[in-house]
Amino acid sequence: MYMTVKQAAEKWGISDRRVRILCAEGKVFGVTREGRSWMIPVDARKPEDGRFKATESLLTAIERKKRELDNRRPLTEGELERLTEEFIVEYTYNSNAIEGNTLTLRETDMVLRGLTIDRKPLKEHMEAVGHKEAFDFVRDLVKEQMPLSESIIKQVHYLVLADKREDRGVYRRIPVRIMGAKHEPVQPYLIQPKMEQLLGVYRNSAEHVITRRNWMKKRATGNIK
Repeated sequence: MYMTVKQAAEKWGISDRRVRILCAEGKVFGVTREGRSWMIPVDARKPEDGRFKATESLLTAIERKKRELDNRRPLTEGELERLTEEFIVEYTYNSNAIEGNTLTLRETDMVLRGLTIDRKPLKEHMEAVGHKEAFDFVRDLVKEQMPLSESIIKQVHYLVLADKREDRGVYRRIPVRIMGAKHEPVQPYLIQPKMEQLLGVYRNSAEHVITRRNWMKKRATGNIK
């Protein structure tokens, strides 16, 4: 017998997205995939989370690669354009594939070039386009050195959810809870002040930007619809 991603998330006390990542990485024993859905054995154990043990070594690797890239600067305009284009396609493909999107890497590239893929749902086309639009939006913010704000977070969310008109860029309106988890997401009326508090801590932290990003993501999960 099998359980769904949502059922596994409730059982293990983690997010749906984290379950999909674990499945995609082959860390859930006995998992199979049928179309867009992961089929998880009901007796499957929650995989150990090695993300936090590897944080320090990961940051070291990122800093090393950043230095290697800086040593190759300045890049030509053509090189920058090619690297950016390749990154956007791969990033969009990987992010959407984790969520169950069935577009291949090549099909994702074609969709981002304005083409339509035969026999693939409109929803999957919109997911790819929305993700790229959000990426381009964030790149523009970085160029303008805009500080992270609640408004920006909502705008990014609005662009990413191109296929879900009613849920775009808004906080959840109903209480939720995660079955089997000790953590209880805050009530809807507390989300906005909690987000302000979260952003305040984020801005004042002296931690590495990637460490801050991971810390913030864990606390924000569940508050955006």
